[in-house]
Amino acid sequence: MHNFPEGLATFAATLADPTFGLGVAVAIAIHNIPEGIAVSVPIFYATGSKWKAFGWSLLSGIAEPVGALLGYLVLIHVMSPTAFAILFGLVGGIMIHICIKKLIPTALKYDPQDRVTSNTCLLGMAVMALSLVLFQVV
Repeated sequence: MHNFPEGLATFAATLADPTFGLGVAVAIAIHNIPEGIAVSVPIFYATGSKWKAFGWSLLSGIAEPVGALLGYLVLIHVMSPTAFAILFGLVGGIMIHICIKKLIPTALKYDPQDRVTSNTCLLGMAVMALSLVLFQVV
C-alpha cells in the first residue's frame, strides 16, 4: 500500500536533488528488507509455497517503480516548486498516516506491554536518519 508513494517520493526527490534522491532511495531500500520479510513470511507459512511468498513480495515491490513512472508522467510537464511541494506533502501525509494508524498499532497489538515496539521504532528512525546523513557526506 505504501510502496506506491515511496516510488513517487524517490522519483520526486531525485528530480529535485539527485544527492537527496540517492539518500531517499537507499533509505527506502534499507526499509524494504524487513518489509519483504514481513510480506513473505506470513504468506509462506499460510500456504507453504515459496513461490507464492516470493510472488506477493515481488508484487508489493513493483508498486514502487509504478509510482515513480506515474510521478514522471505527471511531473514531466509541470515541474515547479509548487508541484514538488504538493507531491512531497501528499506522500509525507500518506506515509505518516500509514505509520500512525496502521504499522505502530499493529506492532503494539503483538507487543501489548511495549517491550520492544517503541525502542525498535526509534531504532528504525535512527537507521533512516543515519543513512540520509551518510549520503549527504559521501
